[in-house]
Amino acid sequence: MLETWLAFRANRGAMAGLTLCIGLILIALGADWLAPHSPIVQDQQFILRPPAWLAGGIWETPLGTDQVGRDVLSRLMFGARLSLFIGVLVVSVSLLSGVVLGLLAGFYRGWVDVVIMRLVDIMLAIPSLLFAIAIVAILGPSLNNAIVAISIVNIPAYIRLTRATVMNEAGKDYVTASRVAGASNLRLMFSTLLPNCAAPLIVQATLGFSSAVVDAAALGFLGLGAQPPTPEWGTMLADAMQFVQSAWWVVTFPGLAILVTVLAFNLMGDGLRDALDPKLRW
Repeated sequence: MLETWLAFRANRGAMAGLTLCIGLILIALGADWLAPHSPIVQDQQFILRPPAWLAGGIWETPLGTDQVGRDVLSRLMFGARLSLFIGVLVVSVSLLSGVVLGLLAGFYRGWVDVVIMRLVDIMLAIPSLLFAIAIVAILGPSLNNAIVAISIVNIPAYIRLTRATVMNEAGKDYVTASRVAGASNLRLMFSTLLPNCAAPLIVQATLGFSSAVVDAAALGFLGLGAQPPTPEWGTMLADAMQFVQSAWWVVTFPGLAILVTVLAFNLMGDGLRDALDPKLRW
């Protein structure tokens, strides 16, 4: 564990990603105290006020206001909370479901493996965003349905990764020894095999977090995710597209928030991959 941390710390990109992730988490948790204004209260007197450093801007609204007079900085902060919540929930649901199905497919093989993997092949044959749009269109546009759709779309990646790792580990001596010692199938899967499959799953979960943030923003942009006036970055982009030339800040800052979040988790995921793999560690 110490060697893994030392290898991770030696990666400057990974440490930069970790620092950004910690900062985003702190902003999300402290949005109620850090945000200077309410994210949904409108002020019709200050519509499309520019950022503080431009002519006409004031430091009371440092990143300006949107088309109905809401503070952009406050909406970004509360949007960080919502985006991170979506990422955590999506990764938790898809990881748990994918690990269970992947363990069953890799351990039992036979018809169980065939059924699960053919379903995975069908899901992977459909572009992920299109698949998510179809699910939300059936269930109805809302934040909860968007989370369900993104979770379903992300499950196949965890199934395939878990199955491949289980098949690689199942024939090793420690598994055979546990089987000879009388371990049950459930014990073999969850106590013997799963801990040795954890490293690639941790990396996939980290990278899947950034994918969930992007997918949620995409559905929000299309009007299928969080609904106004919820402060969600994709919804903020969709509402502000008509002002891209006259008020660049209402589009630029939500886009930068998505960019920074995805970049941070990707950098951290790449660092974890290198640190957890002995061949790439140094």
